[in-house]
Amino acid sequence: MTVLDTGDKRPGIGSDAVERAGGLPDPRAASLTRRTLPRSVPWAIAGGGVALTVVLKLVLDNWALAVFLAGVAFIVALSAVSWRYEDSRRARDRFATSLISTAFVLAVLPLISLLGYTIQRGWDKLTPYFLTHSMRGVGARDDTGGVYHAIVGTLEQVGLATLIAVPIGLLTAIYLVEYGRGRLAKTVTFFVDVMTGLPSIVAGLFIYAFWIMMLGFEASGFAGSLALMILMLPTVVRSAEEMLKLVPNELREASLALGIPKWRTVLKVVLPTAFGGIVTGVMLSIARVIGETAPLLLLVGLTQSINTDPFSGWQSALPLYVFDQNHAGNQFAEERAWAAALTLILIVMILNLAARLIARWKAPKGSR
Repeated sequence: MTVLDTGDKRPGIGSDAVERAGGLPDPRAASLTRRTLPRSVPWAIAGGGVALTVVLKLVLDNWALAVFLAGVAFIVALSAVSWRYEDSRRARDRFATSLISTAFVLAVLPLISLLGYTIQRGWDKLTPYFLTHSMRGVGARDDTGGVYHAIVGTLEQVGLATLIAVPIGLLTAIYLVEYGRGRLAKTVTFFVDVMTGLPSIVAGLFIYAFWIMMLGFEASGFAGSLALMILMLPTVVRSAEEMLKLVPNELREASLALGIPKWRTVLKVVLPTAFGGIVTGVMLSIARVIGETAPLLLLVGLTQSINTDPFSGWQSALPLYVFDQNHAGNQFAEERAWAAALTLILIVMILNLAARLIARWKAPKGSR
């Protein structure tokens, strides 16, 4: 009577792995028993890096150098433990991963430090009174006054700049992606690249020479908006262009195959698909210009009163308010400057949150 062997001979199953011809073990079986660091080990080494940072800060009295040295120690320690316990391939992978993670932390720490310090210095002064009153009739050494007139000026100036820059930039990006061919498209791309690195003071000087000196208009919030518009344009064009390039060509081809004109394809298919990225690019351009001071000093002027008409008379803005209060040279003005800086950060955060919500609301259903 023949006895059938029903044992499972698959590699790694049972007490013994099936050997290949020649008596060598199956590498697939060996891979199942390869040692891997527990998940708690990298976190434990990271905790040691934090402790080392504190010790180095006490010894060196320099936070930046302490964080840098602790980051290097974390990378070396994790790579060495992985090399000893695992293998060379995983050690190289952990080295690259820890290097990227450490670089990310080192890049984020200054931002967190700046935000925390601004909140610490400006939070106490950021009251409803401060947000709803201007500096009209307030002396340099008075512990009163607010930032309402500067908030109005900033919102109007940046809003006008956005209304001008976004249509022009979006149409330029559509031309470059959908229609632009040949020498003209290359020329437009070249000038957009040049404008990307344009100093803000140069934009202010150009508007001052053209709008005020040549055409004879007075300094106003609208003049500042024109300078901010110049600074916004390259960011809007570049971000919209990249987002339009990410739209799959299959969507365009399917629309054109149904006999839909190209302009309608761009309007109904391409733009809705790239809408979220375009809104994000617009918000990046707003964040780029909302804190500009140099062109506003030339074109807007500085007033302590509320001016809701951006086309007539001097008008304040948050960057100008911070600049003016910082140069007042007393304790109360310095507190107002930090509170205004915190107000500017909060406005940018609120605008970014609103843009995210709008982009999510208007995004195609498949990408939500």
